[in-house]
Amino acid sequence: RSLRQYLANCRNEHVELSKEINVLLENYQDEGKEPNPMARAMSWLKINFKMMEKPNDKTIANLMFDGCSMGVKQLSEYLNEYSAADERAVSLAKRLIKEEEKLGKDLKIYL
Repeated sequence: RSLRQYLANCRNEHVELSKEINVLLENYQDEGKEPNPMARAMSWLKINFKMMEKPNDKTIANLMFDGCSMGVKQLSEYLNEYSAADERAVSLAKRLIKEEEKLGKDLKIYL
């Protein structure tokens, strides 16, 4: 299986989860929140510099693996912090963690 296939499958799963998350946010009349602009800019710089340096599957896998790890960490912290959260929100967060962990595992063959 190619890296492109792994990433395409992951994207499809994320699109489906995003739809479900948006429905839940609409039910709560919440728009969600955008990432911190500084963090977003720093992430963009890191990705672009690394891709200019070595534009290959290993670099992409490393960047994606780091993103998966950070996502799992952040979502796990939220689950612990908001232990009384809505059952549907908890379920979606756990599904997203599972997807991130799966992609991280799948990416290891490219590292």
